[in-house]
Amino acid sequence: MQTNPTYSSLVAVGDSFTEGMSDLLPDGSYRGWADLLAGRMAARTPGFRYANLAVRGKLIRQIVDEQVEVAAAMQADVITLVGGLNDTLRPKCDMVRVRALLTEAVERLAPSCKQLVLMRSPGRQGPVLERFRPRMEELFAHVDELAARHGAVVVDLYGAPSLSDPRLWDVDRLHLSAEGHRRVAEAVWQTLGYDPEDTEWRTPMPATLPPGWTSRRVADARFARQYLLPWIGRRLTRRSSGDGRPAKRPGLLPYEDTVE
Repeated sequence: MQTNPTYSSLVAVGDSFTEGMSDLLPDGSYRGWADLLAGRMAARTPGFRYANLAVRGKLIRQIVDEQVEVAAAMQADVITLVGGLNDTLRPKCDMVRVRALLTEAVERLAPSCKQLVLMRSPGRQGPVLERFRPRMEELFAHVDELAARHGAVVVDLYGAPSLSDPRLWDVDRLHLSAEGHRRVAEAVWQTLGYDPEDTEWRTPMPATLPPGWTSRRVADARFARQYLLPWIGRRLTRRSSGDGRPAKRPGLLPYEDTVE
């Protein structure tokens, strides 16, 4: 990887992680690591262009069908692809199919850009991670294989101690906080070959006293009411939080025209 490269365009492909949930802005929209990364890259390259095709809740089949061809046609310098994790969290998940679809996406995107970026997604400490860890690690092993085969780079967020800390995750326990997204942007920035702006992004936050029993039970009840039960309801009715939602930034446009 060259040092301080010059890239003139970025296209981000994926689900809620790439859309930017839960890095909430005052106007109710989401920012996220991809927007932060685009801002940094634009500051170095006049006329920099950026598109973000990500939509929350998308499975890898939907990403392939709805985003991959659009992204490939844009012929961007850099494309980021993160997908498949939503599939691994489903009770019934065909990992053979997930791997095949991810392969299809990489084989289409890698020749269409100068640099394809893949990721080993972060995992929050807790029972959800432990339950689905084997599927996640199978997915990440395949990501590593695809990267080696197609000249992509891999950002290892799963292996970063800081990003497993529950304090870097939103109250929904599924999406990173603003600080979590900032650290992901730094990780991708460095993986692309730029000089570090934060050499300690992997370093865990300072230890603090854990919340008391009552605080934990209140937080658990809030989580179940506001997030877990609606999530289960969508699974039972085969709905997604991204149904009918357009891509975040569907056009590859100058950064200053699309991001405030």
